[in-house]
Amino acid sequence: MSLVKKFATVASGTLMSRIFGFTREMLMAAALGTGPVADAFNAAFRFPNTFRRLFAEGAFNSAFVPLFAKEIEKHGMDGAKRFSEEVFGVLFTVLLCLTIVMELSMPFLVRYVIAPGFANDPQKFESTVKLAIIMFPYLACMSLAAMMSGMLNSLHRYFAAAVAPVFLNIILIGVLAYAWYRGHDALAVGYGLSWGVMAAGLVQLAIVWIAVRNAGIAIGFRRPRLTPNVKRLLILALPAAVTGGITQINLLINTNIASAKAGAVSSLVYADRVYQLPLGVVGIAVATVLLPELSRALRSGNLKEAANLQNRSVEFTLFLTLPAAAALLVMSEPIVRLLFERGQFSPDATRIVADVLAIYGLGLPAFVLIKAFIPGFFAREDTRTPMVFAGVSVAVNVTLALTLFPIYAAAGIATAEIVAGWVNVILLFYTLVWRKHWGKDIPLLTRIPRLILAAAIMAAGLHYATQWLGHLLASGVPLLVRATTLGSLVIAAMVIYFALAFGLGGANAGMIKRNLKRKRAAASNETEKTAE
Repeated sequence: MSLVKKFATVASGTLMSRIFGFTREMLMAAALGTGPVADAFNAAFRFPNTFRRLFAEGAFNSAFVPLFAKEIEKHGMDGAKRFSEEVFGVLFTVLLCLTIVMELSMPFLVRYVIAPGFANDPQKFESTVKLAIIMFPYLACMSLAAMMSGMLNSLHRYFAAAVAPVFLNIILIGVLAYAWYRGHDALAVGYGLSWGVMAAGLVQLAIVWIAVRNAGIAIGFRRPRLTPNVKRLLILALPAAVTGGITQINLLINTNIASAKAGAVSSLVYADRVYQLPLGVVGIAVATVLLPELSRALRSGNLKEAANLQNRSVEFTLFLTLPAAAALLVMSEPIVRLLFERGQFSPDATRIVADVLAIYGLGLPAFVLIKAFIPGFFAREDTRTPMVFAGVSVAVNVTLALTLFPIYAAAGIATAEIVAGWVNVILLFYTLVWRKHWGKDIPLLTRIPRLILAAAIMAAGLHYATQWLGHLLASGVPLLVRATTLGSLVIAAMVIYFALAFGLGGANAGMIKRNLKRKRAAASNETEKTAE
């Protein structure tokens, strides 16, 4: 199977999740706007979600996958099963203790860690504490699910892990629809959403658990013990968790800072939801597929294939994300107005969220490149270097956020995030080149400027088109007219970009069809067939 097909498999599941996520956010915006309950729910949900990204997805997709794949190669499926059971026993015990401690400490955590700005509003503070207590067990479910997703990725079974998050959005959409039908007030909606998050965690865990069993590994519970394999995992996982969750670290810190201004937390969340579509569909798909593929190539000593995997992945991600970044930069306000401006979501909220989204557009290529560069370190079992760079990125983010937030509010925090992201990209890329882990690739170096030029011309065309058709995209215009106009602009922009990208030589059919295919040795091919 070619890399592009594997990217497509993961991206299709992620795309489904993002589409349902848009629907969820549209309903939430109408029901809650950027009011106090929206701030409380978003702050409360971000806390377990951040821990999930740090200590589950970041750690296990970065540290667990190479070790699990190594067990399969050395000791077959029986060795992989034994290793996964050892890890499961330790992980389950740690998560149980962590959940109990966090639940008991929630008032303290909300006041001093999650949202200290809420302490001046007793009702918002109390709501945030209660909602966070309901939702925090979601962390345990999703951490165990992340481990099993890593197992599935190593076994080349990508779809179940990619599609499981869809059910979070489906359940929350159901909660919002029921609340609308019954006429619930904002606080009741917040509680309903919190219980929905908890239920979704159980459903997602069940989906990947069943998929792992169907893949031939039935995980049993073992008494938690620090075996050599588990110790190796923990040594790799701690820095990998920090590195893989750098975006989440910044988001948690920024939530803390933004809590000082009413509506800022929700404005950041709504903008984040929109830019997560291209980031998730392209960036996460590439990172998920690239790590096990790169690990396999390096273990077999095929350095040429490893370099080709890295270069083609960067080429492919930029090919798809540069036009998305350009569109977010010049069309943010019509996009936000179409998606969110109804009910409690006012025109003023549209302008604030649109400003944040435009800034995120400038950082989109950086966040995607981070996901393409980091596997180059993790596949070599180097999790320390990216962790150090992540720490530098956090320091840049915090410094700029504290400086800019009093002046520009939510837009200042968004600016801090993207600057920190680009700093991280530069450090990662320079180190890969300096260590000779990134070979010079002439096709890549010649295509990137042409792709940037194609995206810039497309952005200029979109800018003038939105000005010319502004009367059809304004508030008060029927929803169908706005949706049709915006959809037409997006289609026209895609035609222009792809025509320019291929016409200028930034892309060609070979790049899409051939360069992303794995040129694997016969032994590696046989290993893959056996695993599948």
